[in-house]
Amino acid sequence: MNPIRSILVHLDAGQHGGARLHVARTWGGRLGASVAALYAVTPASLGMAMVFAAGVPSPELLAHDEARLAAARRLVDDACIEPGVQIEWREADDAPERAFVQQALYADLLVLGQHDGTRHDSGVAAGFVHAVIIESGKPALVIPSGVDQAEATFGNVFVAWKESREAARALTGALPLLQKADSVCVAVEAGAGDAHRPRLQQFLQRHGVDDVQFRSVSSPAPQAGDALLSMAADIGASLMVMGCYGHSRGREWILGGATRGVLQSMTLPVLMAH
Repeated sequence: MNPIRSILVHLDAGQHGGARLHVARTWGGRLGASVAALYAVTPASLGMAMVFAAGVPSPELLAHDEARLAAARRLVDDACIEPGVQIEWREADDAPERAFVQQALYADLLVLGQHDGTRHDSGVAAGFVHAVIIESGKPALVIPSGVDQAEATFGNVFVAWKESREAARALTGALPLLQKADSVCVAVEAGAGDAHRPRLQQFLQRHGVDDVQFRSVSSPAPQAGDALLSMAADIGASLMVMGCYGHSRGREWILGGATRGVLQSMTLPVLMAH
């Protein structure tokens, strides 16, 4: 297992960047990791081409972009007021998804924000999170959009396990967090638990994760995401760990049912990997 030594946080023009910075800074301190925040958005002056005059953005749109940038920088400055890990500021000079994936390749853990479907001013597309996870191959901690101050200690961790590359990568990426958890609950597919449990328990124990409980889960694919979130809520989990499933069709990413359901309805931070 590789330790987490660098954390990369995505900042957009939305309202929830502060929660991401809080989580990243907390874990940077606990793990001895550096933290960088990358502001990566599509400028309003590019995304609203219909108001251009002769191909030149209006002064109002340029001013709007500057205001969004300044607000993001203030978030980082405010997050670093208290003693602790300082956050390196970065700005993207390419399309948000491409720019973030490029820098993600050199980080150990990503911190992303759930897409807020109630707002359309974040500056990134709805599919940004799952595209970054799938294209970068890095573990990503996704923070729910409905919270201003996300839980950051992750005392009780819920792991959604199946014998797959995606779940194995998520579990391996989460090991530094699991090692600091008070308890870990692992959900295995009904009917397969007896076969998976001894190997999985041995793997976790080898990495210093000893307090592990197991549960069985069985739900049709369309309801799998809701079932996992419900089980996580039942045990009072503060973090879920699961694989991110999907494939490309042309230029569009098609997500698995559980992945799509969790990303849409998540109520707690979720660590995912593809």
